[in-house]
Amino acid sequence: MKCLLFKLTLSFLLFSCADEEESTTPEPVNNTYAASGRVTDNMGKVMEGVQIYYTLTDWVLTDSLGYWSINDLLDEHTITANFSNYTFTPSKISVKDSVKNLVFIGTRTNIDVEKEVFNWFDNQQLANGLCESAENGNFVSLYDNALAAMVFMLKDDFTKAEKIFDFFDGQIAAELTHGVGGFAQFRDANGTPNNHRWMGDNAWLLIALNNYKSRTGKNTYDQLAAALSHWLISLQDTDGGIFAGYDAGGDLIDNKVTEGMIDAFNAIDGYTDFHVELLNYLELDRWDPVDKNLMAWPTNPRYIFAMDVHPWSYLIFEDYPVSALTSADRYITTQTAANGVQITGYCFDEDKDAVWLEGTGQMAVAFAIAGMEQEKDRFLGEMEKVMMLSTTHPNSAGFPYASNRGTHYGAERLWEGADTDIAISGGAWYLFAKYDFNPFAIGRDKMIPSEHKFWLN
Repeated sequence: MKCLLFKLTLSFLLFSCADEEESTTPEPVNNTYAASGRVTDNMGKVMEGVQIYYTLTDWVLTDSLGYWSINDLLDEHTITANFSNYTFTPSKISVKDSVKNLVFIGTRTNIDVEKEVFNWFDNQQLANGLCESAENGNFVSLYDNALAAMVFMLKDDFTKAEKIFDFFDGQIAAELTHGVGGFAQFRDANGTPNNHRWMGDNAWLLIALNNYKSRTGKNTYDQLAAALSHWLISLQDTDGGIFAGYDAGGDLIDNKVTEGMIDAFNAIDGYTDFHVELLNYLELDRWDPVDKNLMAWPTNPRYIFAMDVHPWSYLIFEDYPVSALTSADRYITTQTAANGVQITGYCFDEDKDAVWLEGTGQMAVAFAIAGMEQEKDRFLGEMEKVMMLSTTHPNSAGFPYASNRGTHYGAERLWEGADTDIAISGGAWYLFAKYDFNPFAIGRDKMIPSEHKFWLN
């Protein structure tokens, strides 16, 4: 019996010791973790070769699809992205546990944006001097070429501007002074005209010529400018308003477009009876004394006002109320662009179904001239969210016409490619704002008598 008790006691002690020894031996613990994610630019394109730092000296690179991963991390780390001439959002991410799908979005620095947009304009010019309005489009707009000429002049490249003017100078007899007159609004890449002869587009070519002569002092294109002035003045009606131009069949377009009329007011030199009669018409037929803005379509309650009339009026008329810019807030909208990025900017009208890049740039120019730098910078930054690299030209970039395929002024849907193809108009107004350049400045100081400035009442 004693032997049995001794054996039981010994067994118990041995068991207890073994249990105690097992409980005090530390289990191996793995406290490492992993982090992974992806890097794209603000157009949604993947970025390869971006350095992803997780210490001051340790980093990994993104692969061809923009993905990165870091394993065997200990404790807390701050992760940042680095790539030449890019800034990233967010600027840093702190991690201390395993996490996936961390995203950095890269944006090119402003100076590179300007350079690459200028490069795009350079590469977009054809051998005949014309600039296609969008990449790979076989489509040339008179208005867009006037803008392009002024873009070239911004960087003192008068040779490229002259190539545009030379094309139209060579078409005076065949087009501008032939038949009903005026240059066609659109043509193909070979220069063959194929559409209406709009008054406003011709006024813009004259505005570009006015800027050229002011900058260079040359009279090379005086004949072209005089013929344009004569044609624009010939469209003035007896009530002082200006007809919109001629359709493709040569018939007079008898409606009167506010944007085109104020363009012509600026383009025609001096302050003459033409200007006095036009101001009388605008005051009586287009001015809203309550809203303190010019109306675009007075007979259509849904589309009484158009966005571009706001900045253009401010940039064209002396002493115009700055409230024209603040009342344009009614067009501000936030949309998801074709690249998946959200952008805030100005729509064509109050349906607010698309961000119009050109119009947003126009507002940035007006803010610059008004000294509203914070507003200017805000909307230029929004435009940069949808900057896209050229698929045709190296080291070139630009902006689409609109963020998405909403509707134009009115209910007409935008064309396919309006949100995916680089276009002249947005890039031109972006650069104008960057350089605080008002294209209407040359024709703005007309010494208008104060009693004729109805906008001051």
